[in-house]
Amino acid sequence: MKHAFMGLATLLGVFLTISFSAHAQGGYADDALLYMRQNPSGSARTLGLAGANVSLGADFGNLTSNPAGLGFYTKSEVTLTPGLGLGTTKSVQVANSAAVGTSFPSISATANSFHIASAGVVFATRRADNDQRSDWRGGAFALGFTRLADFNQQVHYQNSTDDNHSFFQRLREPYNNSDYTSSSYQAAVNDIYNQYNNTRTAGSSQYTNIDGLAYGTGLVDQVLIVRAPGDTIYRVGTPAPTNNTQASAALRNARKGTITQTEDILTKGSLSQFDLGYGGNYRDRVYIGGGVGIVSMNRTRTSTFSESSGGDQDFVSTDYLKTTGTGINARLGVIVRAADVLRLGASIQTPTYIHLTDTYSTSLTANDKYAAPRTVSSLSTAPGSFDYSITTPFRANGGATVLLNKYGFITADIEYVGYSSAKFNTTDGSSDAGLDYANSVIGNSYKNVVNYRVGAEGRFEVFRARLGYAYYADPYLNSVYDRSQNYFTAGLGIRTKQFFVDVAGVYLDTKDVYQPYSLASRVPPTVNITNNRFTTSLTGGLIF
Repeated sequence: MKHAFMGLATLLGVFLTISFSAHAQGGYADDALLYMRQNPSGSARTLGLAGANVSLGADFGNLTSNPAGLGFYTKSEVTLTPGLGLGTTKSVQVANSAAVGTSFPSISATANSFHIASAGVVFATRRADNDQRSDWRGGAFALGFTRLADFNQQVHYQNSTDDNHSFFQRLREPYNNSDYTSSSYQAAVNDIYNQYNNTRTAGSSQYTNIDGLAYGTGLVDQVLIVRAPGDTIYRVGTPAPTNNTQASAALRNARKGTITQTEDILTKGSLSQFDLGYGGNYRDRVYIGGGVGIVSMNRTRTSTFSESSGGDQDFVSTDYLKTTGTGINARLGVIVRAADVLRLGASIQTPTYIHLTDTYSTSLTANDKYAAPRTVSSLSTAPGSFDYSITTPFRANGGATVLLNKYGFITADIEYVGYSSAKFNTTDGSSDAGLDYANSVIGNSYKNVVNYRVGAEGRFEVFRARLGYAYYADPYLNSVYDRSQNYFTAGLGIRTKQFFVDVAGVYLDTKDVYQPYSLASRVPPTVNITNNRFTTSLTGGLIF
C-alpha cells in the first residue's frame, strides 16, 4: 500500500509537500531518518559514557565508532551485553484549526523490549617491551554485533475534529487533489474505479490503496463523472456521456457534529550492525584502525485508525508495513597520544548502502449507517512488496580524552551527519516517482547537523562509576518544533585482571509531531508526542 500510494500520488503530481513544521509519519522520507539517526550504542561501559569513546581506546565500542581504539588492547576479551528497554509515549492533540474544543486528553502508551545490545570478541597481540624489532608495538582484531537503533514504540491518541478536516475529507481529495476539474483528479478517480473493476473481473482483491478500498466498501461515493455543469451525474462504468466528460467532486453525506478519531501505532524492530575491524599501535603514540560493517534492518509498523460520529464507528482501517534490509559500510580512524594525559581521536564512516524490501497491506471495515438497512463491508488490498535501496550519509567524528591519572578520565565527542544527502534508489536502476519525491523532500526538509557526547569515569580501585550526556540535533530544516534528542546516562562497573562486569542506564527524552494524513485544502489534525525511554544494559566480559 505504501509504495503504491506514494508512487501514484507523485506520478499524478498532486501529493501535498510535507510541512516543515509537522510531518505525517510512515512516508519514505520519514523512514530515511530512522536509518540515519542512531542512538548511543555498544557495551554498558560505552553506554554509561553516553557513547563518547572516539578518543578513549581499549573499549569494545570503538569497533563501531573508531577502530583505532582497538590498538590500545594488550589482552584479549570476550563480551556479551543484554539489555531491557522501557518506553512510554504521551500524545495530545494540537489546538489548531482542525481541532474541535479547547481541552484534549493526554494519552500514554508503553512499549518494552528485551534485546542484545552488543556482543563480540577481541584478539590482541603485544610485543614485549624489550622487543624493539619494529615500531609497531601490537594491535587487536575484533568482530562483534552492535544494536545501533531501537524502533520499539507504541503511540495511542484521540482527536476531536469536524467533517471538513476528517479522513472523509482526505477521501474527497483522492491522492491529495481537491480540484475535480483537473486532469490529475480525473486520472485519480479513473485509477480508483479500475481497482474496483479489476477486482470484480479477477474475482480477487486488486485494490492497491485506501482510496480504492473506500470506494469498494461504499464508504464514499467519489468515482463519478458529469456530462457538463448542471447535467445528470453518472457513475463511472455506465454509458459514457456524449459531451464534456469530466470527473466530479466526491459525493458523501457530510457528518454533523464532532468527529472522534483514534489511532494505535505499534512499531517493533531495530537497526543492527555486524563488524570486523583491526587497530594497530605505532610506538605507543599513534593508533590507526579500520573496519567494515554489515548492517541488518528489521522494522514492523502496524497502525489501526478509526473515526466515529454520532456515537457510532464509521470505519476502521489497519495498515501493516514490514521493512527488512541488509547493507554495508566502512570506517577509518586514528588516535594520537598527544601527551600522557591527553588523547585526540578522529574517524570517518563511508555512506551506508542498504538494500530494503517492503511488504505491506491495508484493510478497511466501513459502516454505512446511512444505508437502509445499515451495511458493514470489509476489504483488503492485495499483499504487495517493493525492493529498493537507500544510501545514508557520510559521518565524521572527533574526540578528546583527558586522563586523570589513576582516578579516571573525561572524554567528549563531536559528530557530523549530513542528513540532507541521503538518497533512495530502485534496485534495478529504473525511475520511481515515489522515491524521487522522497529524495526531493529529504533535500528540502533535512539539514546537516553536529551532535555532541560527553562522559566521565571515576575509578576507585576495582570499581568504576560513570556519567554521560548526549545531544542529537534536530535534523529538520526550518522546523518550528524542536525534535532534538537528549540522552542522560549513568553506569557502574567492576574490573579485575580476569573479568569485568558493567551496568548502565540510558534515559531518552525527545518530542515529535504527527499527522495521520495530509489534506490538499486545509490543515489536518495534528498530535504532539513526547517519547521517554529508559534502557538498562549489563555487560559481562572475560579477559584472556
